[in-house]
Amino acid sequence: MQKITILGATGSIGASTLDVISQHPQTYQVFALTAHRQLDKLVELCQRFCPRYAVVETEQDAEVLQQQLTGLGLDTELLFGDAGLCQVASASEVDAVVSAIVGAAGLVPTLAAVKAGKKVLLANKEALVMSGALFMQAVREHGAQLLPIDSEHNAIYQCLPCNYHEGLQQVGVRRLLLTASGGPFRETALADLAKVTPAQACAHPNWSMGQKISVDSATMMNKGLELIEACWLFDAKPQQVEIVVHPQSVIHSLVDYVDGSVLAQLGNPDMRTPIAHALAWPDRIESGVSPLDLYQLARMDFYEPDLERFACLKLARDAAEQGGTAPAILNAANEVAVAGFLAGQIGFLAIAHLIETVLQQLAVQSVTNLQTVLTADQQARELAQIWLTQNCSLARR
Repeated sequence: MQKITILGATGSIGASTLDVISQHPQTYQVFALTAHRQLDKLVELCQRFCPRYAVVETEQDAEVLQQQLTGLGLDTELLFGDAGLCQVASASEVDAVVSAIVGAAGLVPTLAAVKAGKKVLLANKEALVMSGALFMQAVREHGAQLLPIDSEHNAIYQCLPCNYHEGLQQVGVRRLLLTASGGPFRETALADLAKVTPAQACAHPNWSMGQKISVDSATMMNKGLELIEACWLFDAKPQQVEIVVHPQSVIHSLVDYVDGSVLAQLGNPDMRTPIAHALAWPDRIESGVSPLDLYQLARMDFYEPDLERFACLKLARDAAEQGGTAPAILNAANEVAVAGFLAGQIGFLAIAHLIETVLQQLAVQSVTNLQTVLTADQQARELAQIWLTQNCSLARR
């Protein structure tokens, strides 16, 4: 029986993970669940899975939920804040930690799991985007097992040889090809992008995701963050990672070898596949995902991304090449920009404009410790908020 902590249990990744776990009750047991806002949903999950711990953001929320769970006859203990997240991520009883908290908030507890030498199923891009060098160094030093569950990185992981850690060139890899759906605006006229609403941006054609990730998909910032993440996961240079728009989202990514071979991982667009792969690795288990019907699929299309349409993708690649704190600055500015867009403060096209402005204003530093990263993150958020305050009316035009 493997005990699992799920950081971000009420989101789409958390839901998919719990669905896989529920299919294998003799193998996996939920140790802890965490939630940021969806507290009613957390109560429902605690009733169903009876975790030893649940973690919420504030002490007040913890007190309220503790009373609810006690009243329901549950023994689940409520914790709160970063301390609570780190406790359930590093607890000695835990075998694996699913890192599914969206945004920079996932960095510290994920790093705690790594330092405790856990098997970490990584969906939180920001942990590597913000502090890739420090994070991967901690993985090596503490003997953690890092398995990506983003569909694209999991696909690459499955297509690489087991000794890829020796270096991509040494094992004959020429390129890593990250596929992208292109989001809901792949074919939208450029002139109409300024009128895009949050509801339209969140209506992803293939995947069911939270609002922030859906907007990132619409701007293709998610693919830029994944490019940075891939560089750290697989020790690749930005020039070795290419983005391919593939609207059907059936090929999840590919690996190009020097002999001309290209290996691809295919499957229906369902996050339960990479989650089940990582949970059971190196074995395989049922995920509940339907088999891929190639006859029904009939065709697959591929396009080069339009960097005029997807300016965020170019900004991310530039940040990857610059290195240092540039990716952390990029990520922080993007989080503020997306929140501003979802709140109706700025228009869709202003997301890239805000990010570019912050990157130009804030000096990039070398990353020597975690505090350097956190400082850059905070400074970028402050500059982004100032930009929002000063340019709200202009940005809506």
